[in-house]
Amino acid sequence: MIKAYDPSSGDGVVIRDTDMSEYNIAADALEGSIFRMLRQGQRVLFSLNTSGHATKIRLGSERDMETPGA
Repeated sequence: MIKAYDPSSGDGVVIRDTDMSEYNIAADALEGSIFRMLRQGQRVLFSLNTSGHATKIRLGSERDMETPGA
């Protein structure tokens, strides 16, 4: 889930809903994505790069977005 995002700088933070860990968004996180803007509270899928930053931000299917443990 997107915690915060500043479109002018590209800085932001995502929260992993399985353990509430927070990750800074990588500078290239939206490259090749349909996203041009992220909004607070938006549910997304992401990967972590070798630096531990969220990257490859994308939409998931409804199945992907289920509440963990549900």
